Amino acid sequence: MEGRSSGILLPISALPGPCGGGTLGKYARRFIDFLAQAGQHYWQILPLVPPGGGESPYMSPSSFAGNPLYLDPELLAEDGLLTPEEAQSAQYPGSPDRVDYAWLHKTRPALLRAAWERGKTKCASELADFWKAEKDWLPDFALFLALREHFGGAELKDWPDPVRKRELEALAPLREELEEEIKYHAFLQMLFFRQWTSLRAYANEKGISIIGDLPIYVSPDSAEVWGDPKLFLLDKDLTPTAEAGVPPDAFSEMGQHWGNPLYDWKYHKQTGFAWWKRRCAHVARLYDVVRIDHFRAFHTYWSVPTGAKDAREGHWEKGPGMPLLKALREVEGLELIAEDLGDLDDAARAFIAKSGLPGMKILVYAFDPVGESTYLPHNCPKNAVAYTGTHDTPTFVQWLFDEASEAERQYAFDYLRLREDEGFGWGAVCGAWMSPCCLAIAPMQDLLGLGADARMNAPGTMGPENWSWRVREAALNPDVAGRLRQITRTYRRT
Repeated sequence: MEGRSSGILLPISALPGPCGGGTLGKYARRFIDFLAQAGQHYWQILPLVPPGGGESPYMSPSSFAGNPLYLDPELLAEDGLLTPEEAQSAQYPGSPDRVDYAWLHKTRPALLRAAWERGKTKCASELADFWKAEKDWLPDFALFLALREHFGGAELKDWPDPVRKRELEALAPLREELEEEIKYHAFLQMLFFRQWTSLRAYANEKGISIIGDLPIYVSPDSAEVWGDPKLFLLDKDLTPTAEAGVPPDAFSEMGQHWGNPLYDWKYHKQTGFAWWKRRCAHVARLYDVVRIDHFRAFHTYWSVPTGAKDAREGHWEKGPGMPLLKALREVEGLELIAEDLGDLDDAARAFIAKSGLPGMKILVYAFDPVGESTYLPHNCPKNAVAYTGTHDTPTFVQWLFDEASEAERQYAFDYLRLREDEGFGWGAVCGAWMSPCCLAIAPMQDLLGLGADARMNAPGTMGPENWSWRVREAALNPDVAGRLRQITRTYRRT
């Protein structure tokens, strides 16, 4: 990232459209058009992987797969895999403001099965080529999902021992029995990557680069834990011996006990970090820039004993450090942003600085009325990304009126010269855009000046509001684009 540029954070799930949740179709292209009209150069998204519990994309059953719920029915109809009537049936009758995951999980599988019935012959050659190209992860992932369905949706920990432990005598007949299901799940992945590749090409043609997101951990109920358990700290039953989380911080007084298995960094180092290099080569094909989630864990990570009451029972362990980063620098086309938020000591800050990667500066955490916050725009370095907020923070307006102290609120008003008639969200955008940072990003919610009901995620919670907010199509209008373009030009980010 050279010079000065800017962009908008909006997950695929939050795109407008009639299908109950965002897809990779024409509404994604309309958003790209909006970004281009607004003088932006980046679209940041959240992980494309299938979500796990609570619909979180940071608890995924795969580090490589795409989310089939993002498949666009109209595009499938254009490919002759659905009829126009079937594509029309994907239209959601409820509110456009929230993703209705229950409805999607209930109705979308029938459409995808219909596409498979037409595609199993029509796309046989393409599927064979895709299977061969993605052989490092796809066979295990497709088999994992087929087995999960075979066992009634049971998590990996509840599978029969011989299958969970991949005993050949148990797996061979199941692999034969489930051959059709394995091909079906591979087919969905082929369609996903076909649609995503086309969408990214459209963005690049419009001058928009994609910032993707790499979750640092995977779910204990994942194809990786089952297919390559040596990567993780597990006992003989594939149960994590310790789990991921973070100590108490600005997000939670209790800390956060995520429950993901931790990596066996000793093993990874012995392999030259081969799995990490393969994973990052994969995402380098998908995105123009990659944000590494929880980057501080490369230095030290919080280890929570399995069965702990909460994250406060954890302790710091040494991470892989610079050897991993050196290995990742060998991956062609990999441009990184370090998510360096949370509880950082001096050693962790020194490690992040030594990495040379741009970190993140968050405006909603800047307004200490007494101290000199490093997040204040005038204190931000050039080699960083200035954010008004992230998917994990309150929206700027929510923070300003619901969470900030009176002194913090007054300082924010004074510093940003906030005015109600101009819109408080625009004041936040100006604050980030005026910073020295090479890149400035605003979540779409802050661009629109939305409050608490538009928050994307509240860390440490599993509420139904998490991951479900969507933007309305009417918000992507010429007035908003024109105003953002003017601000972008004013602060020389065009």
